[in-house]
Amino acid sequence: MFIFLMYSLHFTPINRAILSSISIQPYKKMKMSAAAVALAFALVLANFANQCHGALQEGFYKGKCNVDVEKIVSGIITPLVGQKPWITPALLRMQFHDCFVKGCDASILLDGSSSEKTAPPNLSVRGYDVIDLVKAAIEKMCPGVVSCADVIVMATRDAVAASKGGWYSVQTGRRDGLVSLATNVNLPGPSVSVENSTAIFNSKGISTEDMVYLLGGHTVGVTHCSLFKDRLYNFNNTGRPDPTMQPSLAFFLRLRCPQSSTVDNTVNLDQGGSSADLLGEPTSNTVDNSFYKQIVFHRGVLQIDQALALHQLTKDTVNTVAFAPNDYFLTKFQQAMVKLGAVEVLTDAQGEIRKSCRATNF
Repeated sequence: MFIFLMYSLHFTPINRAILSSISIQPYKKMKMSAAAVALAFALVLANFANQCHGALQEGFYKGKCNVDVEKIVSGIITPLVGQKPWITPALLRMQFHDCFVKGCDASILLDGSSSEKTAPPNLSVRGYDVIDLVKAAIEKMCPGVVSCADVIVMATRDAVAASKGGWYSVQTGRRDGLVSLATNVNLPGPSVSVENSTAIFNSKGISTEDMVYLLGGHTVGVTHCSLFKDRLYNFNNTGRPDPTMQPSLAFFLRLRCPQSSTVDNTVNLDQGGSSADLLGEPTSNTVDNSFYKQIVFHRGVLQIDQALALHQLTKDTVNTVAFAPNDYFLTKFQQAMVKLGAVEVLTDAQGEIRKSCRATNF
């Protein structure tokens, strides 16, 4: 494929060893080992393809535009996050909801009476106007080249960086999907079990450990009382609170989420620095490992969040991240985000490059 041939090959030590062992053979032996040469070259290409997640690569747009596309994105997102911190959790959620439904193809952005936007799990997704703003700026400088799928990934990366989560390189080269159906949306809910959540993530090629790192995105953002109120009053129809929730946190959350209230209030997913917490300063707008510290001390708000710290499949990873230096989490989180961005992508001649992220080109 044309895009693949544009790559600069990077050989691992194993690949260099294979090529070296071939190059030192006398010509007579080389003629007899054509199959070995072909096999070695195939191994090089296979290894390279695995490193680059198919046809994605870092700096895909270099040379395709007369401007630095990634600088355009960061130039918009960074100041916006400073003014509106909610953008970071909104874009993190958007990327997750996009990638877990038919892959990272920006299908979540398409308008329509039965599009993914209309599915119940997506009704509270925000940030569409932010993506529109970035896409419009790029189209003005480099029309018809940059996909909406890549805009989501780049914008999310810059939002994380602006929230003290560190900057990381992302791969680009995605194409935009042509189909968006609410019936395709089947996302894990806040009460999903660890076993089922693990199975869902594994089906997307994401390991259990990376699932734990990605759910660390709950270090920013809020959730509605309706999504966890059962844990406060009638957990599993027992008529009692969830025994895995710290009593002081349960008391605080009941004040925010009265049982008979008709208003669906919000609370921070990361309870670090809340009035019920004595562990430290507020960190709900900062991408850090505070979330893991909270769930270790039974201060998870969502059922799945708390379960991560208790289940045998995930508790060791949670404990490691919670008590390691913050940079350890940031590295793991960034790596997991790159893997999320490579789920079932469209590349090469697949899909299209939309002119507007809200509609296909036809």
